[in-house]
Amino acid sequence: MAKSYDLIVIGGGPGGYVAAIRAAQLGLKTACVEKRSTLGGTCLNVGCIPSKALLHNSHLYAQAIHDFEERGIEVGQVKLNLKKLMSNKDKIIGDLTQGIEFLFKKNNVDYLQGIGSIERAGIVNVIGGKKTVAYETKNILIATGSDSAPLPGIEVDEKQIVTSTGAISLPRVPKHLVVIGAGVIGLELGSVWARFGAKVTIVEYLDRILPANDGEVSKKFAHILKKQGFEFRLSTKVTGAKKMKNGVQLTVEPATGGETESIKADVVMLSIGRIPYTEGLGLEAAGIDVDAGGVIKVDANFQTNVPGIYAIGDCIPGPMLAHKAEDEGVVVAEILAGQTGHIDYNAIPGIIYTWPEVASVGKTEEELKELDRTYKVGKFPFMANSRARCNGDTDGFVKILADAETDVVLGCHIIGADAGNLIQEIITVIEFGGSAEDIARTCHGHPTMTEAVKEAALAVDDRSIHI
Repeated sequence: MAKSYDLIVIGGGPGGYVAAIRAAQLGLKTACVEKRSTLGGTCLNVGCIPSKALLHNSHLYAQAIHDFEERGIEVGQVKLNLKKLMSNKDKIIGDLTQGIEFLFKKNNVDYLQGIGSIERAGIVNVIGGKKTVAYETKNILIATGSDSAPLPGIEVDEKQIVTSTGAISLPRVPKHLVVIGAGVIGLELGSVWARFGAKVTIVEYLDRILPANDGEVSKKFAHILKKQGFEFRLSTKVTGAKKMKNGVQLTVEPATGGETESIKADVVMLSIGRIPYTEGLGLEAAGIDVDAGGVIKVDANFQTNVPGIYAIGDCIPGPMLAHKAEDEGVVVAEILAGQTGHIDYNAIPGIIYTWPEVASVGKTEEELKELDRTYKVGKFPFMANSRARCNGDTDGFVKILADAETDVVLGCHIIGADAGNLIQEIITVIEFGGSAEDIARTCHGHPTMTEAVKEAALAVDDRSIHI
């Protein structure tokens, strides 16, 4: 038997590496197993980080082409050097993955590169090349993340038919990109390539984009994206895809059934959601309960039905978000160290990093109606915000939902520039059980975008100042 540990984490993504570092900080002898040659998981290597690098730089490019002249900035002919732009993205990834390795060394976390599997409670096998090493551990944490959900009839090759992995590394700008799925990932990467000049068509089975978001937000956001050139085919089902020498022929039909038609694309991106990645993990042999969708069942302390084996992140119930996994990882580490961990699932934000951004936390109007909860709505448009007018970023609004009797904030939904940062104020208020009045009575700097949040809080009781 090789080394023994207090905790072995399987998976070096956001949830896994954060859990490992926190456990080591608390005095637990910890190791982290990662199958990739680099740490950071899907998020850092082929997900949230590279996509945000592309989103930021594509936004600058689009501004230079479409916006600078109107602002009085003359830059001459703007050219896209896609090779250099991709190189910039790759450097960011490399720097950050090396940074995690440094943090492991700093905190005395053992990095075990290889494929991890559970032999039984207390034993983790790590396969590296032709060699398998068994490690003894008091506790096991599964943090293996998720993979792109497949669609029958769609064969991904990451060249012509791609997932997000292929979409962040296309060698050229497609003339026509068709995205299957109108969720977060599809809209973000659709935005990247639209800004670089691609025609983007979104095909969605449901009757609206962002089906999990507040309905008013989804409707407004679709309107904004249409202005940016997006084409939407809603209530539409993809039935097949034929790869050809010069593109892909998609066959689609109405979601409710009907006449089939074809859509020609240079590249097709499959983005219909994600599924837990637990292949080869040994869950069945270890006796770990999973549901029909492969989601691992855990209790309130993230422990599976097998004592000493825990799970977090994308492979357990809840939103598949890196920051959710990170917080869960910290909670598990603190519980194992004899402390009391805490996470408030009602205070976990969801952010879409398009332009404008979309950010949400707490309940939507649809959810509150379903719960038969009486509530008040306060809304304020960025068009009436002085800083937004100065910046030329007037699309969107802040919408706050508060309990009709107690005024406690129940949710907030923002479309606007920097919405991902603006939402943080509301997250803190929800975490501390605050009210719309608490926000309204708090001084906000002028001129800032945050004043729109204050005005929306004032609007909950129909007393906005600037509209």
